[in-house]
Amino acid sequence: MGKSNSAEARGRESRICGGLTIEGWVWGLRSSSQKIACSTEMSLVEEGADDYTQDGTVDLRGNPVRRSKRGGWTACSFVVVYEVFERMAYHGISSNLVLYLTKKLHQGTVTSANNVTNWVGTVWITPILGAYIADAHLGRYWTFIVASAIYLTGMSVLTLAVSLPSLKPPPCSAANVGDCEKASTLHLAIFYGALYTLAVGTGGTKPNISTIGADQFDDFDPKEKGHKLSFFNWWLFSIFFGTLFANTVLVYIQDNVGWALGYGLPTLGLAISIAIFLAGTRYYRHRVPAGSPFTRMAQVIVAALRKWSVPVPSDPKELHELDPQEYAKRGKFRIDSTPTLRFLNKACVQAGTTSPWKLCSVTQVEETKQMLRMIPILIVTFVPSCMLAQINTLFVKQGTTLDRSIGSFKIPPASLSGFVTISMLVSVVLYDRFFVKIMQRWTKNPRGISLLHRMGIGLILHVVIMTVASFTERWRLRVAREHNLVESGGQIPLTIFILLPQFVLMGTADAFLEVAKIEFFYDQAPESMKSLGTSYAMTTLGIGNFLSSFLLSTVSHITKRHGHRGWILNKLNASHLDYYYAFFVVLNILNFGFFLFVTKLYVYRAEVSDSMVVLKEELKGLEKVHNQEVPVT
Repeated sequence: MGKSNSAEARGRESRICGGLTIEGWVWGLRSSSQKIACSTEMSLVEEGADDYTQDGTVDLRGNPVRRSKRGGWTACSFVVVYEVFERMAYHGISSNLVLYLTKKLHQGTVTSANNVTNWVGTVWITPILGAYIADAHLGRYWTFIVASAIYLTGMSVLTLAVSLPSLKPPPCSAANVGDCEKASTLHLAIFYGALYTLAVGTGGTKPNISTIGADQFDDFDPKEKGHKLSFFNWWLFSIFFGTLFANTVLVYIQDNVGWALGYGLPTLGLAISIAIFLAGTRYYRHRVPAGSPFTRMAQVIVAALRKWSVPVPSDPKELHELDPQEYAKRGKFRIDSTPTLRFLNKACVQAGTTSPWKLCSVTQVEETKQMLRMIPILIVTFVPSCMLAQINTLFVKQGTTLDRSIGSFKIPPASLSGFVTISMLVSVVLYDRFFVKIMQRWTKNPRGISLLHRMGIGLILHVVIMTVASFTERWRLRVAREHNLVESGGQIPLTIFILLPQFVLMGTADAFLEVAKIEFFYDQAPESMKSLGTSYAMTTLGIGNFLSSFLLSTVSHITKRHGHRGWILNKLNASHLDYYYAFFVVLNILNFGFFLFVTKLYVYRAEVSDSMVVLKEELKGLEKVHNQEVPVT
């Protein structure tokens, strides 16, 4: 693992024009104005350059920014509040979508569940495109703005689709949805056209909004670095706060008042969230677009393959690297050569050519290595993401078969997702305020435990969740048989709250796995590929949903062979979801074993600053003071 370079060393490397220059200050400069820019930099020293960020962040015009004027929690407050309203909007659609497809578009269990997971999968896959556009062309801010307009357009059309009677089939009260009139091609075209327009919009907002938030903290300032460690906890807190409103209030409105209002409110919420984000524009710090990460990675791989037989020098200093000034101009950071994935080092062996497809810098090679090193961890997260897909599909369908009454009030089945949110909120607060502080004293790690350890705890919880879900479903089916409700599909005399443990545990698992996953892929991505790193966390949710669709269809098909009834039917009382959930238990156990294997091989990215070292030293200092205190008797 490469050593971390200190902030002081990088400061020396990035001095140009005879004065203090910070990477990214020259973003947007043209040759005709460089002399003016350099003289401006000289004057900044006299004004107190220590207040300027050292991580390459600038304002929208490319000017250097002061910590006291931009960024920090002031800027993040707009981002966090945005996420509350945006999550309310998104989950206002996704949480109850499976019931809309069943009740209004008259689709069966497997079809409706797969249509939900396919759409959600698309929502979480498109961030790869959004990250590419942000890193290579528009930057995070402008990519987010354009995508928000597309997002709002999709939400508006979707609201019209559920509101106008001419855009959906006539109502049907038949017990078997197969007996109802199906939606026409026009109905489906408008409805799914709006849904997938919405998905394209989220592809530009999801990978950039969390990255914009994290960019508000300077890695070269120990205090701000410490704040960034808590940012992702509170980021998820805001997400689930908005989700809680959607899973309770909006779901109730959709089930009991109407779908028009139930979808209209999320659309209004999205419009409000965009307005809130725009209101904070003057406070944001911005990153310089660093070019296409995919092109840079492809150049490294192609160059290494072309020099397959070329030996790699034992001395890393003999490898090709750019001058420090070149990185300063581009707002990037130099990275030292590492021994891992040594084959790729061939790409920076000097062989008498300067073609970018035959010769790459050490930094470019190391950036590619880091993105490739994270892929095994990315694969590990596919299975738990598949488990998350069950919350808004099969878990909700189970709830429709149970007693949902509390007096005269009927609980909407999708509102149980709110307990995932509540559990998540409580777990994040307890984790950040108590667990981290306790573990810091033992591990001297500013995070309490490493990100991979935190993910591992979440993976173990997923084994427990599906075990509980399997036994709960077995209980539900036994009661259905005892009351002769298998064929009739009638309501089972069991409260819907028997499903509560699996929802609550899912929220606790999210506090460990989902928070750590987002922070891990952001933290471990190279500085110039942060949006792409964040999109890794989004991509895993997308592939997890597609995996859910594949497994549901495959298991449903295989278990119906040779005249068997099958595990997943339109009538859940005649199904065997208990077997399906037991299959998930085995899948999670195998996945955890794979996780243990890949984490032993993983090498953490070297820090670009010494802020983490400073934080660790502060923790050791506090521990020494604590141990030296003499107790009063």
